[in-house]
Amino acid sequence: PVFAGMNGSAIENFSCVIYNIFLMNCTWQAGRQAPADTQYFLYWQNSRADEEIECELYIKDDNGRNMGCIFQNVSIGLGKAYFLVNGSSNDSVIQFYDEYIELYTIEKLMPPSNITVNCDEIKNDCIIQWQRPQISHSNKDKCFKYEINIKYK
Repeated sequence: PVFAGMNGSAIENFSCVIYNIFLMNCTWQAGRQAPADTQYFLYWQNSRADEEIECELYIKDDNGRNMGCIFQNVSIGLGKAYFLVNGSSNDSVIQFYDEYIELYTIEKLMPPSNITVNCDEIKNDCIIQWQRPQISHSNKDKCFKYEINIKYK
């Protein structure tokens, strides 16, 4: 059956963030009813055409249980990525958790760089320029809106 396993044994609070353009960090919490020996394993698939990839670098809690993962060299595709976390235990069957996520929605952007301010006291105006941060997905120039907060000293 699709939902086989002990109720409450699947992970909870699954969350992923992409940062520094190509690193993805995913975390979760153990199911509230999961036996103490439950170990979790994360797999993801960027698109249906790509192969499923298991986490290569797990983040472990004090008991050695996998509670997160760091993926390197992540590229953001156009569709939704598929995430699957399954578990194993000697005591019972563990429910799996799965979710589809559009990766561009979880990308944490770096701040703008090379910010310059040139003010003309005679004209009483300033020109502020910057470079947008690097991002890894398409529609790069359509995604950015900036708000400038100027405080006088």
